[in-house]
Amino acid sequence: MVLGTFYAFLGVAVAVLFSGIGSAYGVSIAGRVAAGVVTEDPKKFGQTLVLTALPGTQGIYGFVIGMLMFFKFSGFVGAIPLEAGVRFLVAGFPVGIVGLFSAILQGKVAAAGVGIVAKRPEESAKGIVYAGLVETYAILAFIISFFLYNSITI
Repeated sequence: MVLGTFYAFLGVAVAVLFSGIGSAYGVSIAGRVAAGVVTEDPKKFGQTLVLTALPGTQGIYGFVIGMLMFFKFSGFVGAIPLEAGVRFLVAGFPVGIVGLFSAILQGKVAAAGVGIVAKRPEESAKGIVYAGLVETYAILAFIISFFLYNSITI
């Protein structure tokens, strides 16, 4: 395997692994708090589920970018040129790194939103809005990774 091919695969790994790790961690933060609330009042499951699921979107963004990159170079015959491989690697960084941190932080904000549901369930939308604000930065990173991906030619 030549260096360009290695970097291309590494770009896919960066996008998928980092954003996926962040999402798993963020969902677990919100999920632990939500489980406590649902233990006390099972009727709040639906409201807490939305907040718990929100940090999982970063993993989806990383997965989409990773799959797009993989499909772009998987049909290429021969070794991927070094420059193209580095471009794949660079394209994976925004969604991977921002996804890692924003998912964890969104999990913390979502957990606070679950606290809103616990005490004032009629105000649950406010918790979703707070958690959604963190999502903005994951979306921006996804867009940049997508633009970088679209600029790659092999």
